[in-house]
Amino acid sequence: SKRNYTSTQFTSFLLTGVPGLEDFQIWISIPFSFMYLLAVIGNGLVIAVVARDRSLHEPMYLFLTMLALNDVLLCTVTVPKMLLIFWQGPSLSTFAACLTQMFLVHALFLSESAILLAMAFDRYVAICAPLHYATLLTGSLIGKVGLALVARSVVVVIPGVLLILRLHFCRTNVIHHTYCENMGIAKLACNSFTLNSIYGLTAALLTTGLDCILISLSYWLILRTVFQLPSREARKKAFGTCGAHICVILIFYTLAFFSFFTHRFGHHVPRHALILLANLYLLVPPTMNPIVYGVKTKEIRIRVL
Repeated sequence: SKRNYTSTQFTSFLLTGVPGLEDFQIWISIPFSFMYLLAVIGNGLVIAVVARDRSLHEPMYLFLTMLALNDVLLCTVTVPKMLLIFWQGPSLSTFAACLTQMFLVHALFLSESAILLAMAFDRYVAICAPLHYATLLTGSLIGKVGLALVARSVVVVIPGVLLILRLHFCRTNVIHHTYCENMGIAKLACNSFTLNSIYGLTAALLTTGLDCILISLSYWLILRTVFQLPSREARKKAFGTCGAHICVILIFYTLAFFSFFTHRFGHHVPRHALILLANLYLLVPPTMNPIVYGVKTKEIRIRVL
């Protein structure tokens, strides 16, 4: 009956951390806090260097700054709360706070993916159509890209949040996870969450999946052009830059899709492995990006040193 639903509707969720590894959480927190510090310092340096230097206000560096800012936000939305759970045990999160965290995690993840696509397009134009670079990638275009990516994230994630709001939580409020995310919350519902699962899957494939395909396409075209470059030096330089980019992109999408599909279809994967993976796909790219992009990008490296 309807009355029974409302009488036990939970107003908060209990996040318990990594299931089965409660005794080791204090040890897990050491590499996690180290990676978080590294991500914040590294990305902070990239933002500071580009912001301070007028000569770096070019498309490539502006996209790098967007990526760095997005990375800092992505980590900060999940890691501090996660470390609190690791240090102090299970932590209560109000329904509103949990939904806000879920919204931010998914929205920032989508914008990260969109920024990687924008960077791939930027490199594609720079290497495959260098004569059109200055006319195509103008300051106003980059502003529009920034707005479009934020808009896409919001438009895609809001229905996911609204679909959570139609669920009833009467059985349990315990989430065996370190942060609130779509399926983690949906699986606790008493009524059917099939729609949530279908929407999540479709939205991910049409956004992140499509980004991944377009990025692969642009790097394939870039590598084809690089192979045709006359001088060996130019080939080496282009390979260096692209190799680094491809590494970061592979890490990001491999971890994300693996986490995503095992959560839905990997019924034999141990729970703690799923949860650790879900944390790594939000922590590894932000830690790696400033190292790979910052160190590989000569202008940024010189200024940081």
